[in-house]
Amino acid sequence: MRLTKRILAGAAFAAALTVGGAAAKAETIELKLAHFLPTINGMHVDFLEPWARELEARTNGKVKVTIFPAGTQLGNIAKLYDSVRSGVVDIAHGLRGIPRGRFAKTGIIELPFMTGSADAASRALWAVYPKYLKDEYPGVKLLGLHAHNGGLIHTRDKQVVTMSDLKGLRIRFPSAPIKAMLESLGAVPQGLPPGKVYENTQKGVIDGTVFPWDPMHSFKLSEVMNYHLDMGGIYTVSFWFAMNEKKYNSLPADVRQAIDDISGDNLVGKFGPWWDKWDSWGVEKVQAKGATVTQLSPEEAARWKEATTPIIDNWLAGLESKGVSNAREIYDAMKAEIAKVEGN
Repeated sequence: MRLTKRILAGAAFAAALTVGGAAAKAETIELKLAHFLPTINGMHVDFLEPWARELEARTNGKVKVTIFPAGTQLGNIAKLYDSVRSGVVDIAHGLRGIPRGRFAKTGIIELPFMTGSADAASRALWAVYPKYLKDEYPGVKLLGLHAHNGGLIHTRDKQVVTMSDLKGLRIRFPSAPIKAMLESLGAVPQGLPPGKVYENTQKGVIDGTVFPWDPMHSFKLSEVMNYHLDMGGIYTVSFWFAMNEKKYNSLPADVRQAIDDISGDNLVGKFGPWWDKWDSWGVEKVQAKGATVTQLSPEEAARWKEATTPIIDNWLAGLESKGVSNAREIYDAMKAEIAKVEGN
């Protein structure tokens, strides 16, 4: 009888341990974070990976974040927003212009000569987000908006110094406003995701691309690009960082607070210094190769500005015709926020 009681007691104790272990395991909140970049990219190295580990630290291990970068099943650039909105992933970081046709109001920041500063563009986007852009991101808790430093034209075989040099060149573009800009300058825009630029340049499918300096390092494009034209901040491109709204709302209050503490206002101001650092990595690669780097002359810059200025009015008018009645107001608001940062 005593033996039976001992056996039963032991079984009960073991069961309690099992249940307790399962409960402890269940307390860990598993989050999936997906993005479209290689793991050597600055946004992975300095932003996304540290952000994930900081969230884990601030929640004392209650949260575990697994990252799915480019090359993984969840890292498809064209599916990231749909994936985070539907809950396939919990958090995602994406490029505004892919797929095309979304976030049109956010894309106003990408019009010619808005700014070439990642800091000014990122701060401007976040400042106007609550009033003007929030309705573009249904189904998600937006954690941040940002943009890169002014882009350049990078080419393989032909050096571009003047507008006439661009005529007929097949140049990859990241978004519709940049496509319009390239067309106005005489180029033949080609739509490609960032990860496809290397092979298509190498094969001669495209002649070049527009990018900031960073991809010369992170996508190894310095290996296939021999000429680089600094356009003096003629354009920038924007990105979003978001979490599934239902998932965010389901989290314990302390976890939501931890996410808030490392996002939004506390995150957006970091992108300017980060982009300066990331671009320096690309410059180093280009310099080590001995590639040719040219600065757009003041006279040529004036010609490019004259050629691209009509894009702004046409683009805003196009948005108005599609129901964005306050497109010019958003443009002016962004310009005003940029001026605050740049001191203009």
